[in-house]
Amino acid sequence: MQTNDSGQPFAQNSPTKSPSAHNHVRNLSARCPTPHHPQTHSASVGDHGAHGASQSSPAAPGQPVSYKDAGVDIDAGAAAVEAIKDMVSQTHGPEVLGGLGGFAGLFSVAALKEMQDPVLVSGADGVGTKLELAQRSQHLDSVGIDLVAMCVNDVVCCGARPLFFLDYIAVGKLDPPSVVTVVKGVAEGCRRAGCALIGGEMAEHPGVMAPQSLDLSGFCVGVVDKPRMIGPEQVQEGDIIIGLASTGLHSNGFSLVRRVVTDRLSDDNLLSEQMANGQLLIDALLEPTAIYAQPLVTALADGLPIHAAAHITGGGLTHNLNRALPIGLNARLQLGSWVIPPVIQHLAYASGLEMDALLATFNMGIGMVLIVAPDAAGRIIKHFRLPGSQTRDRHGGIFTIGQVVKADNPQAAAQVTYLPRT
Repeated sequence: MQTNDSGQPFAQNSPTKSPSAHNHVRNLSARCPTPHHPQTHSASVGDHGAHGASQSSPAAPGQPVSYKDAGVDIDAGAAAVEAIKDMVSQTHGPEVLGGLGGFAGLFSVAALKEMQDPVLVSGADGVGTKLELAQRSQHLDSVGIDLVAMCVNDVVCCGARPLFFLDYIAVGKLDPPSVVTVVKGVAEGCRRAGCALIGGEMAEHPGVMAPQSLDLSGFCVGVVDKPRMIGPEQVQEGDIIIGLASTGLHSNGFSLVRRVVTDRLSDDNLLSEQMANGQLLIDALLEPTAIYAQPLVTALADGLPIHAAAHITGGGLTHNLNRALPIGLNARLQLGSWVIPPVIQHLAYASGLEMDALLATFNMGIGMVLIVAPDAAGRIIKHFRLPGSQTRDRHGGIFTIGQVVKADNPQAAAQVTYLPRT
């Protein structure tokens, strides 16, 4: 694992060295806080301080300056690594090799020999400006789940089973309890997704990020047997479109949320504001993103004819569902065929947006779309409503929301169209 000027790898069982001034402070399977070099990209989140704010005063000529004086606290990094070891190891199965503290994460792919043509599928994402709201309200416990969800929900859209996950946590000044809270959420997300957390990085960026700033990135690798991949090539005219309920906003649209709602609230009001249904607004906004990986992977393993899937993120149904369709076919959705969560109704009123704009901004209550063979739609719906299925017990429901239709122009790029409420 490459390190920069404020970290320590989170690596899995490879030879270790003692940290040096240009070495690590985080690698857990491969996790350490790393010192940040100027060329490494990072970004400050939210309004917690100017980007690039200095955290230490220049030393007098000839005065010794320690790494800690320069803003990098290796001891704090080591304490954070120690605190997260158990929660990380609990996500490991027999495929994860070795212990914690090396330079890289190791994962055996021996089981892939059973596949005809194994294809590795990778994804990377972040939590976006939802982080600013989580920091402002001091609710960091669920953003790690969001981070995993945003990556694994993309990977499963190819039919892939998530294998392992790595995270990158950049901070202006390392606060071990906050980092532990975030990583606890990442580990919980990996547990829900059925993948191993085998690596990561805690990078302290003094002088580049403001002390209170935090940003997250996640990276997931999955695998699918090529003959069993799903995608636009499998979609046919007449296929049924099924929507899996979201838990709310998930991790998209928060720049608009802040502009029209939360930036207008004081800190006290942010924590006490209620929606029309009596739920605290902050709780609804920070509800973690649903993770659809395990029920979808199970459905495919059972041979259910799911032709394609679309993870509904920024851009809503309008700009995500079309990515799962081939040229010459469109998605026709029936408005009113699914439930729009109260938090999205609240934001629709606050923003004053028309329905077309809302459908192109928020997920509108649908976090994942499945395009399935018409004669199997009932069996697939039943599968996702089995006892213990996340989509029934934890994520609200499953809905038949439309159908795949032929486009007027057979050479036209796929579009999503809507029938009005009946």
